[in-house]
Amino acid sequence: MIAKIKTFFHLIKFEHSIFALPFAYLGLFLAEDGLPRFSIFFWVTIAMVAIRTAGMCLNRLIDEPIDQQNPRTKDRAQAIHFLTWPVLWVITISALVLFVFSAANLNRLCLALSPIPIFLVWAYPHLKKFTWLSHFVLGMILGIAPYAGWLAAGGAWSWVPLLLAGAVFTWVSGFDLFYALQDVDFDQRHQLKSFPAQFGTENTLWAVRILHSGTLVSLGVFGLLLKMGLWYWLGWSAAFVLILKEHRLIARFGLGKINEAFFNMNAWVSVVIFVAVAMDLVWGHPRMF
Repeated sequence: MIAKIKTFFHLIKFEHSIFALPFAYLGLFLAEDGLPRFSIFFWVTIAMVAIRTAGMCLNRLIDEPIDQQNPRTKDRAQAIHFLTWPVLWVITISALVLFVFSAANLNRLCLALSPIPIFLVWAYPHLKKFTWLSHFVLGMILGIAPYAGWLAAGGAWSWVPLLLAGAVFTWVSGFDLFYALQDVDFDQRHQLKSFPAQFGTENTLWAVRILHSGTLVSLGVFGLLLKMGLWYWLGWSAAFVLILKEHRLIARFGLGKINEAFFNMNAWVSVVIFVAVAMDLVWGHPRMF
């Protein structure tokens, strides 16, 4: 049983929830103008973990025929066989039910909007067979997080979390393009429509530079319009350094450093921005919206 639990968490890369959670918390902290109510914080956390778990399970199940043929991902198919399809489908459906239940415990608007992320996490694994836009759909899935946190706290429609959503969209789309560089040859041989397979490595690198520049600009505009203080700009500067280091790692060492760039640098970007905004809100930043 312990071996299966470990295999499952490794299969869905549970620890990478760190990519999405901080930005959901950002929207929540902004709507609450500081520390949020525990009940909302709790249900937002459960909802985010549940939808990510369901999304990763769907991705693995739908991609199993492809993963079996790809030397880089063959262990995923082996893990599915070890855990079995019925068990993974039960977990997937349970996670989706838990997500909807969490949304219902937040407010009616969150419940009404819950089908949108469910549809997106189901659609994402299919898209690479038809279009290179799949990377941007993944960006959209995580980009929802700041607005979801904002709405969970009862915030009205606003441009405030929209800027954060734009930053997350460009950030996630960019690092997914980086990650897809590992499979260019495989995707081309199997007629998969990834962006690198369609447009080549050099064009992909330029696309990521543009997207991540958009991330920093969005975060910068956000800080200026909300007149954020020192803590925020220290966080923005740290995020700038992390993203720059990510690009330099790839430029200097190529795909040999993809895991360090993808996992280490990106995980810290979301954490740093969240901590910077939270500290700015909690310690002295007046409400500007």
